[in-house]
Amino acid sequence: MSKEMMLTDTSSIDVINDALKAITNKHKKVSNIVTPTPYIKKKMGMDYVEYSYMREIADKEYPGWSWTIVNTEVLGSEAFVIHGRLKWFDQGVWREGDMTAAHRIQKKRGTAEFVDIGNDVKASNTDCIKKAFNMYLNIADDVYRNQVEDHSLSDDEKDEMLLAAGSISDDKLKQITQLIKDMVVHKGNYKSSMAKLAREAKETK
Repeated sequence: MSKEMMLTDTSSIDVINDALKAITNKHKKVSNIVTPTPYIKKKMGMDYVEYSYMREIADKEYPGWSWTIVNTEVLGSEAFVIHGRLKWFDQGVWREGDMTAAHRIQKKRGTAEFVDIGNDVKASNTDCIKKAFNMYLNIADDVYRNQVEDHSLSDDEKDEMLLAAGSISDDKLKQITQLIKDMVVHKGNYKSSMAKLAREAKETK
């Protein structure tokens, strides 16, 4: 392989890695948005978020998104099923993901007469797109309990740990730097790790 080809390949990998990091950061940012209380409702004891709010965030954070109904199905006279596809522009990359949802067809009490079949179809589609907004775009993660707690060290914690490691030896500094990068050292074991470094520092004196 020529030197020029190797440089091109390395450059391409760097571009891909930068794009993936940008996507991760974007979704983390959206996931951490706190859903305003007025848009959070309850139904049958479960919290849910109004579609208008989720669409507003999608418009703001992922402009150019689109929704396509791939297929529909009626389960007898009981439910209407939607299979939809969300497409969105994600930090320079077009992505898409499928979702399904079903909505019970409402009937007048004691009869087989439908209340409003058109509303049931609309509700099924709305449920489907909201599920896609949450699963693929991380909108309203705080309400739907999809947030992952960040266990990475703060900049001050990293600096304190690296300073302690550097006071022991250059090799220890390199070791701790890599452990922080690999998330082996995190908030969960930060205090015990600092205590261990303090003991090692005393032993080297």
